[in-house]
Amino acid sequence: MWRAHARRWLAFAAIATAACARAHPNASVPGADWTGSWTAAPQLTEPRNLPPAPGLSGGTLRQVVHLSLGGSALRVRLSNEFGTAPLAVIRAQVARSGAGSAIVAGSGRALTFSGRDSTTIAAGASALSDAVALQVEALSDVTVSLQLGAFAGGHTGHPGSRTTSYMAAGDQVSADSLPSAVRVEHWYFIAGIEVLSGHDASSVVILGNSIADGRGSTTNLNNRWPDNLARRLQQNPRTPWVGVLNAGIGGNAVVRGGLGPPALERLERDVLQQRGARWVIVSEGVNDIGGARGGDAAQLIAGELITAYQQMIARARAEGLRVYGATILPFGGSQYDDASREAARQRVNAWIKSAGAFDAVIDFDAAMRDPSAPARLRADLDSGDHLHPNAAGYVVMAGAVDLKLFRR
Repeated sequence: MWRAHARRWLAFAAIATAACARAHPNASVPGADWTGSWTAAPQLTEPRNLPPAPGLSGGTLRQVVHLSLGGSALRVRLSNEFGTAPLAVIRAQVARSGAGSAIVAGSGRALTFSGRDSTTIAAGASALSDAVALQVEALSDVTVSLQLGAFAGGHTGHPGSRTTSYMAAGDQVSADSLPSAVRVEHWYFIAGIEVLSGHDASSVVILGNSIADGRGSTTNLNNRWPDNLARRLQQNPRTPWVGVLNAGIGGNAVVRGGLGPPALERLERDVLQQRGARWVIVSEGVNDIGGARGGDAAQLIAGELITAYQQMIARARAEGLRVYGATILPFGGSQYDDASREAARQRVNAWIKSAGAFDAVIDFDAAMRDPSAPARLRADLDSGDHLHPNAAGYVVMAGAVDLKLFRR
């Protein structure tokens, strides 16, 4: 009974919050607060991942995202961080998702920005929508539909969406479905969704690379390991108020090189600025080690990684977050396979497990390695490239995370 009363109170509170959001964009209400429910770490979209014809200028872009937390209201963050010119958003809508490009009838809500139906996001900037009263459930899908103006270039996006997006000509933001839309498996310009949830709701941020981003998972099934962790948290009666924010970027590195801003650089944006973040899992380093070229380079990079972890721990703790370190998975047989790189991986993992620097350790290496060949992934958990897990492997990874780490 108390839960039903709580839901009715939060729904009423959401309407009041949405009404005053123009004057108070960060407004909250007693018993509820804004918490991150979904994120996609922005990066500059590479040429091979740019939108196909008809392109985005003047058309409608409909994108589907999978929430980790539910709530009685939400707001959407758009990003033009890597744009070279202003991004004009002519009209925008959020709705509960149906099948494919469809939305649930009657669930569409117009997005406004400081009370206006349209907004222009300067190059290098982002925009947070006003609050929208829309009841959404944990582990549900919502669609964000945008009509964009003429666009000069520098697409901010997230290529590793593992989710189908839909591109259609003209203004079809409110359409029930987009049957003739061009399909693409990338996200563009969307960076996060916050929900108005219970006052004790909070989130764990996964700072990771392509393994967090879901390389080897199944398109539109949301079976990356952070997705599986979110399901476990919702099923556990002690942790249903914990959301999961996947800040993985495929090809990302911690210190330098790789795709997207290095983790050490993007910690502020992707972790510390997340509303409601209380924990962070640092699950990066394999691409730094894999990029080592000859001689003692791998050991030098191992030392740099350890120093970078220490810096990230200090910065996150200064903001009140607990920091959990994840060991680096085996990569024997992959493009990174090399004795010096394996020695560097072992050194870094030994430090993660024994130094006591992290608040806790998540030993993905132990959970995923082949007992008869510890430098390799278990064959039944390997996507085939000997670097990324498959869908079964991502279940095992999520299962290796102790849910007690997220209790109050």
